[in-house]
Amino acid sequence: MGQNIKLTASDGFQLGAYRADPTTTPKAAVVVVQEIFGVNSHIRNVCDRFAVQGYTAIAPAIFDRIEPNFQSGYSPDEVTVARKFVASPDWDAFLRDTQAAIDAVKSVGPVGVIGFCLGGSVAFLAATRLGGLTSAIGYYGGAVTRFSDETPKVPTLLHYGEKDSGIPLSDVEIVRAKRPDVDIFVYDNAQHGFNCDERASYDKASADIARERSLGFFAKHLVR
Repeated sequence: MGQNIKLTASDGFQLGAYRADPTTTPKAAVVVVQEIFGVNSHIRNVCDRFAVQGYTAIAPAIFDRIEPNFQSGYSPDEVTVARKFVASPDWDAFLRDTQAAIDAVKSVGPVGVIGFCLGGSVAFLAATRLGGLTSAIGYYGGAVTRFSDETPKVPTLLHYGEKDSGIPLSDVEIVRAKRPDVDIFVYDNAQHGFNCDERASYDKASADIARERSLGFFAKHLVR
């Protein structure tokens, strides 16, 4: 459904992106921020599904500065390789590339951002630091706790799994205490990556509920 395109960030760096447009006039746009596995088939599918819902969706390849066109699956070996990209994350660079994606679709209409895993943290930071957004959604972003003193400039929604081995519920409670202005949902028995139907941790029941909440959130806030 979508196509691969190029974006140019504010520092002149060119990165790849995947863009999917609906068959009718888009009602708004959504920036989809990847997991540590690149703009892989799962992230492209997320974009395609947003396009079916009437949104233009764009996923910037925020690892292109490190390894252009990196994509990965979810086997243990692939997870080990993918983790090297976030050993010392350059949050400012991730945000520059996310801003480039926002700028690329802002002519469509209101823009929201949604991210998963690493992208969930980037989506939260985008809500606090970037311009051109009207709402933000983060799925199991582990670094949100670290940045939770920052105040989102737009309505923000966060999803967490109760059984996420990388994000203890104590971290979620820190975010909840510091950010009463953010909507937070925790999904019973869900693990990290529960939204991804290509991962062993996929939890369809939790993913379906989170998806409806996310679509409802965007429908409320991505309005002209």
